[in-house]
Amino acid sequence: MKKILFGLGALLLLGAAGCGSEEAADEIHIGYFPNFTHITTVVALENGYFEEEMGEEVNIETSTFPDGSAFMEAMSTQDIDIGTVGPSPATTTYLRNPEHEIIAGAVNGGAVLATREDSGIEIVEDLDGMRVAIPTIGSTQDIMLREALDDVGLKVDDEGGTVSLVPQAPADTSTLFLQGDVDAAATQEPWGVYLENQANADILLDEEEFAWGTESTTTVVTARKSFTESNEELTQAYLRAHARAVEFIEENQEEAVELFVNHIEETTGNELDYEETLEASERLNPTYEINEEVLQQMATISYEAGYMQSDEIEGLVNRTFLEAALEE
Repeated sequence: MKKILFGLGALLLLGAAGCGSEEAADEIHIGYFPNFTHITTVVALENGYFEEEMGEEVNIETSTFPDGSAFMEAMSTQDIDIGTVGPSPATTTYLRNPEHEIIAGAVNGGAVLATREDSGIEIVEDLDGMRVAIPTIGSTQDIMLREALDDVGLKVDDEGGTVSLVPQAPADTSTLFLQGDVDAAATQEPWGVYLENQANADILLDEEEFAWGTESTTTVVTARKSFTESNEELTQAYLRAHARAVEFIEENQEEAVELFVNHIEETTGNELDYEETLEASERLNPTYEINEEVLQQMATISYEAGYMQSDEIEGLVNRTFLEAALEE
């Protein structure tokens, strides 16, 4: 994992002070995915950071989601208040229903472009005429792939190009590789490492080369505006816990991965290989910073792909709560 500069000492001094609201809630509902790129939320839950920052009088409920569409639907129906999600679902939903905002970053990088060992692909241009697996249509990895292809003058078939997209759950992508059903995959970790180890895949573009490299926004903290406006103190408390989780991951990489692996087994029943997940952690960059330039470029790619009716996302990002949380 890439190191970021952050003063943990300052965080330990953070209290529950804040602007607050007389209508502040006594309950918060947090959403996230049981995915490695949501490790900041998992660590904050496992280490009790949310409880410590919000206080024992606040009831904390959690829900997990299989994808960004389900997460954003739950947020739109007020079933969750805040949590981590990919930037593409957050942006797409915002243009249809601007009732939420991105209030912090969560993870950058953590995605690779892998190729089947006998595919004959040695450079990105070789993807011409190939089939590439992606998690889902419109996913963050879909957008990253389009950026990488555009850099070399290629396009996917839905834009009149020659590269075919194959939506497939990342956990099942290794089977497609072994059967020869796809030639490459744009995927998030730890599935990139799993493809290398279980399907002898090659990494064509690693986390430093794929799309925007280590600045590629993979996961963001998103919240309902009606919640943040009425619960400024709780929102800041969430972000203090989030920032503490970022610091813990950077300082305690092995322990953080162990917490994540155990959490996933407890919540989903799936057993992840610890050593492979630890290897994959080198490709993640946990953060609380927001790269608005990358978010705008991703929105433009989504618009050009026909996923959104516009790429005007002014108002989507709100740094107010993060700045207040870090200044306390």
